[in-house]
Amino acid sequence: MTVFDDVVPALRKALQDQKYLSLTPVQKAVVTSKLGGADALVSAQTGSGKTVAFGLAIASTILGLDKQFAQPEFPLALIVTPTRELAIQVKAELQWLYKLTKAQIASCVGGMDMRNERRALERGAHIIVGTPGRLRDHIERNSLDVSQLKALVLDEADEMLDLGFKDDLEFILKTSPKDRQTLLFSATLPKTIINLAKNYQKNAVRISTQNEREQHHDIEYQAMTIAPNDKENAII
Repeated sequence: MTVFDDVVPALRKALQDQKYLSLTPVQKAVVTSKLGGADALVSAQTGSGKTVAFGLAIASTILGLDKQFAQPEFPLALIVTPTRELAIQVKAELQWLYKLTKAQIASCVGGMDMRNERRALERGAHIIVGTPGRLRDHIERNSLDVSQLKALVLDEADEMLDLGFKDDLEFILKTSPKDRQTLLFSATLPKTIINLAKNYQKNAVRISTQNEREQHHDIEYQAMTIAPNDKENAII
């Protein structure tokens, strides 16, 4: 028996097609926790493979025992990210991971044409990836219906709070169904994140694969002294 045995079959095949021989620590931790529909508070830094981790975590919630999705009527999962670039990256990752399930995935991000996004939402999508402000805009304009949402993921939650998205996040959390599965991924766990988890998660499973005092241990920091007028030239 391997850790892949706990992965939904269609996603297991997608991982094999991508030549996955093993899972990263956070992916393995999420899979072996066998969350089912339970909430989770996950410590995971950028580059740890967390997109695949939460993709695996929500699969049983939104797909159930089915091998493929039916035609989309309402969004089943919402992935919230701090930036447009990350949203685009997350969407691309989920597209190959969920390819065999026939999942329709749409994005709603600031800086992109809102009319095109609205048309994509009208066509239907099972999974929506977006930034907090743009997602709130679509909900308020009734172009995004979250009434049937089964899973909600906050990716890099600490960064979203640092960027001032607290009101938007709370709006999204309050608007979506209370019985949804809520996954909160964060590199750090300041008091603001703990409070968010307490207010909007139910008996969340705590998952950590890193020493919370030693985040980004794989990054080397070096200070350099430069003249004030050389600041722009020194930026790499």
